[in-house]
Amino acid sequence: MKPFLSYLILAGIFLILDLIWLGLVANSFYRSALGPLMADQINVPAAVAFYLLYVVGVMVFVVSPALEAGGWWRALTMGAFFGLVAYGTYDLTNLAVTRGFPLSVALVDMAWGATLTAIAAALTVILTQRFVG
Repeated sequence: MKPFLSYLILAGIFLILDLIWLGLVANSFYRSALGPLMADQINVPAAVAFYLLYVVGVMVFVVSPALEAGGWWRALTMGAFFGLVAYGTYDLTNLAVTRGFPLSVALVDMAWGATLTAIAAALTVILTQRFVG
């Protein structure tokens, strides 16, 4: 039950923070930088699949090991690394194969992926240790 509750905590934190980022903080940046590359409407099934899969990855490679040995600091540091690698894979691939993909978007997105994953993983470990046991 603990892994499932941790997954729900992580998914909730990750989704809330990412929606704030994408909807309020960086929306105009992405729209202006990506221009015609950005879709008019979000592909909801693809977005849901990303969140479900990404959160599983963060659980397996970051949160679970941090809960077993290391605590929130390990989750923060490994979350930052995992986020950088995952978002970097996406962004650097786009730089390599997508005509007109801006370097500024890649750099901002990679920094956001590292930050978001680090914060979400650390908070998940803290909340799981405190309330789930």
